[in-house]
Amino acid sequence: MKDQIRHIFFDLDHTLWDFDTNSALAFDEIFQKDFPSVPTDFFLEKYIPINQACWALFQVDKMTHEQLRYQRLKQSFDAIGFEISDQQIDQIAVDYIRLLPEFNHLFDDAIDTLNYLKERYVLHIITNGFAQVQFRKISNSNLSQYFQTVTNSEMAGAKKPHPLIFQHALNLAQAQKEESVMIGDSMQADIIGALDFGMQAIFFNPSQLTVAEDVVQICNLAELKTIF
Repeated sequence: MKDQIRHIFFDLDHTLWDFDTNSALAFDEIFQKDFPSVPTDFFLEKYIPINQACWALFQVDKMTHEQLRYQRLKQSFDAIGFEISDQQIDQIAVDYIRLLPEFNHLFDDAIDTLNYLKERYVLHIITNGFAQVQFRKISNSNLSQYFQTVTNSEMAGAKKPHPLIFQHALNLAQAQKEESVMIGDSMQADIIGALDFGMQAIFFNPSQLTVAEDVVQICNLAELKTIF
């Protein structure tokens, strides 16, 4: 892989940017201010799998942006038995999107690894996240300096794993698929999406999920320095 790769494409959330940590901090600030009776940890136990399920539907266009923002909160509050109005849910959704990019925790060894790779490869991001929020995350986390291009699903008109977003990213990067690799945490969106498109892929698997033997995987970002 090392000899033929010139361009490395990263997913952002759950791969470089520690979504779960930053999300918990955002919800904790909201709840402490406006809903002090809601325990953040208890809420997150329900919210995390519900959010993942909603995103899975959003990625295949079975849920809209607005439905995603509402349903992941509504279903989570229902799951903990907390009565809340639609108006309150709408306000939490606004506050959450405003606060989330203000936190900037990254995965272990992210900056050190990016510094290493930047001297040897051209780096890019492909994300399904909402453009305005993702650019704020990148900027506030001081990641902008590492990436030549950032492709999001809004500008591409398609979401991973659809081949159109990968093609858009290659066009923007002026790269060929044969010289490119995708690194991400989602088996369906990042790995299968890239492989089906014809790119190589590396699964970021810090939870050490069981995957097929032929899947290239890492558990820590620092392992990329041994691959590249």
